[in-house]
Amino acid sequence: MTTNSLTLNLTGQVRPPESVVDQDVAWHYGDPLREQKNLIQGLGAVDISNRGVIKISGNDRKTFLHSLTSQHIERMKAGESCSTLLLTPNGHIEHELHVINSENEIYLIVEKSSLILILEFFKKMVFMSQVKITDQTSNLAAIFEPIRENHNDFPTWLTPINYAGEPISDAGQSAGGDPNRYAPTRPGIYKGREILINRNELEGYLQKKETLAGTWALEAIRIAAGVARVVVDADHKTIPHEIGLIGNAVHLEKGCYRGQETVARVHNLGKPPRKLVLIHLDGSPNRLPKTKSPIIVDGIEVGVIGSSAQHYELGPIALGIVKSKTEVLLNVAVDEIPGTIQEVVVAQ
Repeated sequence: MTTNSLTLNLTGQVRPPESVVDQDVAWHYGDPLREQKNLIQGLGAVDISNRGVIKISGNDRKTFLHSLTSQHIERMKAGESCSTLLLTPNGHIEHELHVINSENEIYLIVEKSSLILILEFFKKMVFMSQVKITDQTSNLAAIFEPIRENHNDFPTWLTPINYAGEPISDAGQSAGGDPNRYAPTRPGIYKGREILINRNELEGYLQKKETLAGTWALEAIRIAAGVARVVVDADHKTIPHEIGLIGNAVHLEKGCYRGQETVARVHNLGKPPRKLVLIHLDGSPNRLPKTKSPIIVDGIEVGVIGSSAQHYELGPIALGIVKSKTEVLLNVAVDEIPGTIQEVVVAQ
């Protein structure tokens, strides 16, 4: 079965341009700005069936995932969800995983571009663990809904509470202090759930919705809230502190996972060398900057752009990572588009 949801019978769906990170799903349904408003009001659904899905079963499934990633998986109860990271030995982010702890298995929702790499790594690390790792992408499809509560019928991942403006409360403590210090105030609200549905039921489920939204709308809301998406907003040097993932995807009271020494050292003894910012762009050029374009201040490159979108209220906006000493409210240029910087992560 094809995983290209544009073959589904959904009225008004528009194919994304090649420059957009989310391919094979609807970019919008004719009115992307209205679709953003609907999502903010808790209405509609977004087809994100282009994501990869992994299932981990077996008696050691929680211990296995706990030992390899940044979150405290062993404490999770059935029905709970979280975000976690795979890091390099030097603490740089490789992959972000959305974890759903079901009664008898763990489901992971991942970027399609990360799927094979994650599967290969996990299978190499099984050793004597009693786990079975399978690719469920052809069987299960992910849908985003702007409701932050578990679905009664489907495995559900919930956005971290910090993305909805609430403080992080369950990420542990260490000598470096409160994990909320990195992103004390989000510039907007991003909340909802990702549910897993049988792929052969995807079309029927979406057709029953009174309104649908495309990935343009979802990305615009995410960017406006200052929530980084690793696949587009991070690079090979990014550490969790720089993009507000301490607490949201990294637990401070666990060790012995790859990259943990860097996480602890920066949190307890130093500060991140870069920080995530929200950039408000001039709408006059009538275009968005190219991903990975340099961010220029007074002729000097201070960072790089990540994701961007046209927001229904804010106009053109983007996320970027800049040097920690870069001042906010500075005039910048991104791909020859003027803009101003708003701080998301505080590098301290």
